[in-house]
Amino acid sequence: MRLGVLDIGSNTGHLLVVDAHGGAAPLPAFSHKEPLRLAEHLDDEGAVTDTGVEALTSFVASAIEVAEDKGCEEMLGFATSAVRDAINSYVVLETVHRETEVDIQVLSGEDEARLTFLAVRRWFGWSAGRLAVFDIGGGSLEIAGGADEAPDVAWSLPLGAARLARQWFAGSAPDDDTIKALRKQIRADIAHDAGHLLRAGAPDRAVATSKTFRSLARICGAAPAGDGPLVARTLPLDALEERIPELVTMDPDKLAKLPGVSPSRTHQIVPGALVAEACMDIFGLSELEICPWALREGVILERLDQISVLG
Repeated sequence: MRLGVLDIGSNTGHLLVVDAHGGAAPLPAFSHKEPLRLAEHLDDEGAVTDTGVEALTSFVASAIEVAEDKGCEEMLGFATSAVRDAINSYVVLETVHRETEVDIQVLSGEDEARLTFLAVRRWFGWSAGRLAVFDIGGGSLEIAGGADEAPDVAWSLPLGAARLARQWFAGSAPDDDTIKALRKQIRADIAHDAGHLLRAGAPDRAVATSKTFRSLARICGAAPAGDGPLVARTLPLDALEERIPELVTMDPDKLAKLPGVSPSRTHQIVPGALVAEACMDIFGLSELEICPWALREGVILERLDQISVLG
């Protein structure tokens, strides 16, 4: 069947059209996305602004047209941290539904971590053993671990790259004191619940997913996206530690020229790098393997499992 997966993230709205059936890897057929930056369209009280709601509604309307043009039989719509944490999330989703008739499910942070873990497990298979999975989004960091398809532990922290950029940098270049304070806060937040994952011992495989980790891996020498998803890619801790002081001193124009960095995400590179470094350091990981599948694929795979059971 042909599915449309509508992912309303903290950075980007993304419609992924896939051909999918049970027992086969979802095959991407078309991609339509826009940089909504909802994590940055929040007022001082934590509500999505009118500008953010208008941008979201417009994107969803365009996504419906694309999905219909591409012959999608079903649309799976979900939203993550930016909508989940907004104090007016209900109003936002009601507005979108009224204008477009699309229902968007808000995923909990735990569900984000769980579904991302499912995607990673299916990508690497059972031979990967016990997995530890990390995902830095625009609004949150998800961590999960386990030896099965469902993780033993899964949780979410408000340490997304866009959120931290908005809270700590306010559009200006960070000074040394700001970086030091941010680094301390990130590490304290991650370490608070680190025991959930550490109690099981070292994972057989430590994996990272999504755009921030892919960009950091590329900066640190990983193969470009054009080489295809089957090329092994890693983010080594020592390489990242070496690059962070340089990244901190770079202006947006220089950051945008780095391999794998989108101009719209230059302000997120430094906070994202600090979160990635902290994850590896606190959990004792010398590197992270980059998985091309993430939350969207997890949503697709779970839906296919449901269809198989019903069928």
